[in-house]
Formats: sequence, C-alpha cells, structure tokens
Amino acid sequence: MKNTSSSTSVRTTAVEPEQPSFPVRVAAIDVGSNGIRFSAAEFTSSRKFEFIIADRAPVRLGHGVFLSGRLSEHAMEAALKAFRTFRKKMDENDVHYYRAVATSAVRESSNGEEFLRRVRAETGIELETIDGREEARLVYLAVKGSISFSRKQWLIAELGGGSLELSLVDDSGVLATECQTMGSVRLLEVLSNSDEDPSRFQRLLQQYVSMLKVPTMMNREKLAGFIATGGNIETIAKLSGVPTDSNGVCKLPVSKLEAVKEKLFRLSYGERVSELRLRKDRADVVLPASMVFSRIAELAKVESILVPHVGIKEGVMFDVVDDLFSKSGADDRYEQELCANCVALGRKFYFDEPHAEQVSALAVSLFDQLRDLHCYGRKERRLLIAAGILHDIGGFISVRKHHKHSQYIIENSPLPGVDDGDRKIIANIARYHRKAEPSEKHNSYMALSEHDRLKVDRLGSILRVADLLDREHLQNVYNVKVERSERTVRLVLEGAPVLSIERRTLKKKGKMFTRVFDVKLQIDEMNYEKESLTGR
Repeated sequence: MKNTSSSTSVRTTAVEPEQPSFPVRVAAIDVGSNGIRFSAAEFTSSRKFEFIIADRAPVRLGHGVFLSGRLSEHAMEAALKAFRTFRKKMDENDVHYYRAVATSAVRESSNGEEFLRRVRAETGIELETIDGREEARLVYLAVKGSISFSRKQWLIAELGGGSLELSLVDDSGVLATECQTMGSVRLLEVLSNSDEDPSRFQRLLQQYVSMLKVPTMMNREKLAGFIATGGNIETIAKLSGVPTDSNGVCKLPVSKLEAVKEKLFRLSYGERVSELRLRKDRADVVLPASMVFSRIAELAKVESILVPHVGIKEGVMFDVVDDLFSKSGADDRYEQELCANCVALGRKFYFDEPHAEQVSALAVSLFDQLRDLHCYGRKERRLLIAAGILHDIGGFISVRKHHKHSQYIIENSPLPGVDDGDRKIIANIARYHRKAEPSEKHNSYMALSEHDRLKVDRLGSILRVADLLDREHLQNVYNVKVERSERTVRLVLEGAPVLSIERRTLKKKGKMFTRVFDVKLQIDEMNYEKESLTGR
C-alpha cells in the first residue's frame, strides 16, 4: 500500500530544508520512567555521526505511575521544564529534525494524553508514546551499528524503568520480541517499602525476578550471545572495571556481574551513593537491574554479556536519518511488513483488496492531517492502517453483521508483528467502521483499558469517515484534503464529479467523528485528474 504522507518519525523544529543532505543534524528525546534523555548529533553519513549535545533530566515519571496509574503534577512540571530546555538547545544548534518518544510510564498512565498535549502546547515538540515492539526495533537499529551479528541469532535485553524488552535478532532484523513488566523503577515501586526490613525487600525481589522468562522461540543451542542495553547495565559494567573496545562495546563476564550484584546487596542506598559515587536516581534501581540481568544470563546459559553503550536514543536518531534519506520518508520497514501481513490475512478470506487499501490509505491521510486533533503517533497510525485493511474481512462469513465477524476474525487470527493487546484494539477499530458506536454494553470494548478505549473511539471514528468515502467500493475519491477551523473539519475531496452518496451517508456515519472530536464535519468536492491513493 502506498502511504499518503511522510513518516511521523521526522519532526522539524524550525523551517525544514527542502532537500536534506549530509551533514545533517538530528535529535532524539527518550522519555523513560527513570529519566529523560536528550541527544543531538551531526551525521556525515547514514551511520557515522558525532554528538553535539548529550543531556539527561533526572525526572522519574514512573514514580507512582506503577502504583497509582497517574503521572504526578510535580513530575509533569519537571518534565515540561526539561522539554523547554531541549527545545531551546535544538533551536540554538540548528537542529531541524528530531523524534521524541515516551515509553511505559507515559503509555500506562491514565493522564498520559494530557501530558502529550501539554508538551506540544508549551514547547511545540510532538511527543509520541511507543510500545515495547517499537522500543525493541529502535534498540536493534542502535546495536547493529556497534556489533556484527555474523548471520547468527542474538538475545538483546533493553531494561528500562518500567519494562523489559527481550528480543531475538539476527542480520535480517528482530525475529521476536517479548515485553515484560519488570522495569527497575517498577520493581522498586511495587516491592519496596521504607518501613520494611531491607533483607525482606531483597527476598521479595529475588522471588519476583525468578519468574522472568526468555522468548519462547529462542533456541539456546543456536544463540550466539547476549547483548544488554540501558543505563543500569552500563553502570554495572563501569563498576566491574571492564574496558571498552574501539566501537564502545565492552564484554562483561557474568562472574563480574555477580560480584557487582553481591556488592550492591551489601551496601545501603546511602553507601552506593557515597562509596560507589552513583547518582541518587541510579543508586536505588541498579540493584533490581543487576538481578534481572543475572537471571537472563542464567536462562540464556551465557558466560558473558556484551554492553554496546547505545540504546533507544541512538536508535531514534538512526531512524530519523533513515527516513530522511530513504526513497520515501514513509518507507518504514515495520509499517510495510504490517501492511503485507494484513493483506496476506485478507486474501485468505477473499476480501475486496482495492477497497481495503483505498480505505486504509484514506484513513491514514485523515490521520496525518488531523494530528493536532488526536495527538497520536506512529504506533496508533499503524493500528489504523491494519484496521483499515482488515475492516471488511468479516464479509467472508456473512455480509450481514460483517463488522462483528471482522472483529472475531482479527481477534482470533495470528498477525505477525502484532501482539495480543494491539490485535484486540485493531479488531475493535475495525468493528466500529459501521453500525453501532462503542457502548458499555459491548463486552470486548469494555474489556480494553480506558486508554485503549479512547484509541478505539478516535481511530474508529476516522475509519468510519474513510469507509464512507469509498462507500461504493469504486475508489471514486482520489484524494482528501482537510481544512480546519476552530469548530469545523471540512473534507475537500478530489474525485468523481458527483458524490451524492457520500454526502447522504456523512450525516449518519459522521456522527461518531463529531461526537468524539466535538467538531462539525463537512464534505466539499473538487474534480482533478485521477491520481489513486493506492498507486493504481
């Protein structure tokens, strides 16, 4: 499927150069649970760069989120202050391209959407939440620049404050990823209590970490090695005294990891700060982290761990540069694979492929043009693409109630690269492309979290509008342009001279969009030479 706009991974901070060329300056903002990292670099080629700025704001957004489910006002204010600083640095250093991503603390918080809106309103920076699979992909991009996989399979562990991503990779890419809610800050928040005996905390921690599993498809006999990323493993490697090679990679023997872990056990929090000279926001989480890495090494049956000293922020910068200099800015490999997998599933059920691709393309075009209305990013864009391609797949069972059949098929069909949670969201978005709107009476909808139900509401309403624009399955609408006023969304259609059916249908199918976004929806039309959204 041909996309209708440039990739969301490329952002601009000022006037964007018409034709990017090397050298080019890009930036990455990684909003984690234990801190916010900002990096800017000048790239002289797609893989060679030098850092201009490397900064870190010690904002622990994960504090309380994993217990209360909300970002605290204090933490959000501190984060906004950091974002204002980052914005100023980008402007001062002529950084025109960036991507800002947020991980588990923001994506799991009930007020995460409010935080994203405040970041955008107060700093102009577009922050997007990403899931564990996207985290793993970005880490892979960073690691492959430092370590040669040599046609073998490797295990990569990215341990953050809120989650652990375990990925099986090789030269071709990420083969499998499992995201586990075992981040260092989360472990600290869930298991520790200032009134408890420290030894009891350690016993609870050992019991919890013992439940850790590795990717089910991993064959230990074929595993070339174990790679670990994140601030905690870098700290452990530094404490162990192992040297780094010319690529910045160090080889940490598991025996030295165990020695550091035992030392951390013996020292109190205050002693880790004073004797080991650890940052205060590292001294408490490094112990849980050491136990997690020890457990993974045990399960993987390795004697050493490679620590490349790169992570999400480097992967984000590589991703931005790849998008800038690829043939198409939207040529995102994961998105292309998702489209191919959805089409393959649709063909199994003899779906109307031209209609599916047209609706998905129209939906993505609306999504991209309405970004300031829904405030979603790359992950939600992909959910909408998948739902658009598969929305009518239920017609294989029966045209009558096919929206419900589509939901059933999607929920119960393996879709490579999509986890169970996202598949349920896609299924619900597809269901609501017609007939009844989401309701408290719908069990599958109510089984989703409040955060995910909001995604279904917003993305489902966009899909409804896209579907009505190809009501007759004839691909008569070749393009759609959104014109916004404060209270109105006006769709200017390029297509057939008379779109009376679409006009009549809008009043009924546009109700959900009007309700969800609290705006009026109008259709206008313009006649242009045919240029199909799907590339036909």
